[in-house]
Amino acid sequence: MKRVVITGLGAVSPVGNDIESTWESLKAGKNGIDKITLFDPSRSKVSLVAEVKNFDYSKYIDPKSAKRMDRFTQFIVCAAKMAFEDSMLNDTNFDKSDARVVIGSGIGGLGTIQEQIEKLTLKGPGKVSPFFIPASIVNIAPAHVSMELGLQGPSTAIVTACASGTDAVGDAFRSIRDGYHEIAIAGGCEAAITESGIAGFANMTALHTGEDKNRASIPFDKDRSGFVMGEGGGALVLEELDHALARNAKIYAEITGYGQSCDAYHITSPDPEGKGAIKAMQRAISDAGITPDKIDYINAHGTSTPYNDKFETQAIKAVFGDHSSKLLISSTKSMTGHLLGAAGAIEAIACVKALEEGIVPPTINLQNPDPECDLNYVADFKIESDIKYTLSNSLGFGGHNATIIMKKWENK
Repeated sequence: MKRVVITGLGAVSPVGNDIESTWESLKAGKNGIDKITLFDPSRSKVSLVAEVKNFDYSKYIDPKSAKRMDRFTQFIVCAAKMAFEDSMLNDTNFDKSDARVVIGSGIGGLGTIQEQIEKLTLKGPGKVSPFFIPASIVNIAPAHVSMELGLQGPSTAIVTACASGTDAVGDAFRSIRDGYHEIAIAGGCEAAITESGIAGFANMTALHTGEDKNRASIPFDKDRSGFVMGEGGGALVLEELDHALARNAKIYAEITGYGQSCDAYHITSPDPEGKGAIKAMQRAISDAGITPDKIDYINAHGTSTPYNDKFETQAIKAVFGDHSSKLLISSTKSMTGHLLGAAGAIEAIACVKALEEGIVPPTINLQNPDPECDLNYVADFKIESDIKYTLSNSLGFGGHNATIIMKKWENK
């Protein structure tokens, strides 16, 4: 089997519109949550979200092309181009006909869907845009990345709710490790901060409805009451090790394991015994060829919902036993909100940077720890630690669970 390394990163997030600003914000504990501005929230039960601020796609996307893209696609095209530039693959002769693209999204072009259904209702079928369907379907995101970068290998979309971004990275990892491709761009994107999106999640009582942004997304806190909707896109360039070394590429980290499972339990609630999360973590650890005690840091799914945080904690204890008390764990959703299908990609990037710099980002605003969530969640402030292995969890509606493991880069 081939070794797989990460050679490029790109991000558009609620705490920064590039890798540098996103990572600096995460280290600093910057809260990306604020009042809704993307639509008039006067009819909404929810007032707080984690929007991408001052988003300007013009550096990466031609305005004519951008008008034919939903916001979720704009995010990932920008992030993918950042990652591609960061990898310096533009300066290399490589086989573009074989380079793979794998992008995850939980919902797709919800803004476009809402806009066009409103036109249909108010003005009739003749006013519906001919770009309605090609702007809203999930697979258009990887398609646009492929077209913008001229990559002609397989271009696929992953739709596993909030596990989509992690599954995309894991799928790309396997395709390189197993010898099918040498290069892949993987990631996730979401733009569901629309009136319909917020209403749908709010009416299932999944969202926080308070007005204090510093008590909104509070994973593992006993006062948590629902997640905060976020948006954005994250992309990683994955590369076969020998290919990366041959071109003297900068290597951020190595991906070593990936595990999946399904709870097969409920459409929204995780399994109360954490069985699916346990299996995903165990399979990723086995896939990496390590023992649980090798993991130093977990970027938890940590959504700030009563069930998820409790059951994920139980699952971590079941997998790691006595070592669970030694783990550094944090939820960057405390700062970014929950990016749904983009969450796993942004959180994978946080793990990569944590490995590179030896810094674990915090779980901010964790003031009143839940007695049932009693692990080390790195509250409030970053921690410096020479971590070797990180694990990132993503757990989605429908019981989809995905875990990836990354290792500090060492040419051994």
